[in-house]
Amino acid sequence: MSILSQSHFHNKEAAYAFVEARIWPQGPVCPHCGDCERNSKMGGKSTRIGTYKCYSCRKPFTVKVGTIFESSHIAMHLWLQAIFLISSSKKGISSNQLHRTLRITLKSAWFMSHRIREAMRSGDLSPFGGNGGAVEVDETFIGRDFTKKPRGEKKGRGYEHKNKVLSLVDRTTGQARSMVIDNLKATTIAPILMENIDRETRLMTDEAAQYKGAKNYFAEHGFTMHGQGNYVSKTDRTIHTNTIEGFFSIFKRGMKGVYQHCGHNHLNRYLAEFDFRYNNRVALGVNDETRADNLLRGVVGKRLTYERTN
Repeated sequence: MSILSQSHFHNKEAAYAFVEARIWPQGPVCPHCGDCERNSKMGGKSTRIGTYKCYSCRKPFTVKVGTIFESSHIAMHLWLQAIFLISSSKKGISSNQLHRTLRITLKSAWFMSHRIREAMRSGDLSPFGGNGGAVEVDETFIGRDFTKKPRGEKKGRGYEHKNKVLSLVDRTTGQARSMVIDNLKATTIAPILMENIDRETRLMTDEAAQYKGAKNYFAEHGFTMHGQGNYVSKTDRTIHTNTIEGFFSIFKRGMKGVYQHCGHNHLNRYLAEFDFRYNNRVALGVNDETRADNLLRGVVGKRLTYERTN
């Protein structure tokens, strides 16, 4: 039987019960006052599915309040289908595909996708590496930053008017963290590295000038000369950035082949999507169902309004 044949993907009440079991593992909690004892499920004929009444603050609530689902008119079981499809698609799934599959409007599918990406965003700011572990750092260019006027081709790498992405991959934990940056200057990148990487880390980069001072801040700085066609050090085979290049290959295949275009103001959410799937991949023991469950547990406190997406 297909995973998508399960009841919570087709039945509204089963969908609410499925979400409640993951967001409220200890029982319902009022999102208005935080009370978890004096509440009960309402059962009137005209009562909406999944509605509870808090007898401390006297307000009704559902599991949708305070989450990415709040104020959405799309049925909960369709939300669960979208969450599973996005989390299980290695390179993502377009809004047009969701629009056709779920039979909702394209505008709703687009907004739903961004809300789900917001839930994928990790709040973990703990530094990567430490204890002599290796962290790979590299940058890439994607799309075009229309907030900047093109000034012709930039000498060396990429184009000045492209969106710039900086990513880190911890080899020990297999986790990735990505962010949009304004430029590739050392004054921009160095503070990011200092904030996100432990001082006892072996830093792995290419020969780019912005990383030249990194040896003064980390236990070791290994780099390879990509410009000369050297991608793995001949003296130490652990010095390379092949892991992060693999991450970028998936990211770019998804952005160019599935999404095709992304505005500068939305890029951080797309990065959160690719980071999330990479950090919850099969190689780390996370299958599609567990990945969707992990996403569902991250929906609280991340409500995204339509105005904030523009």
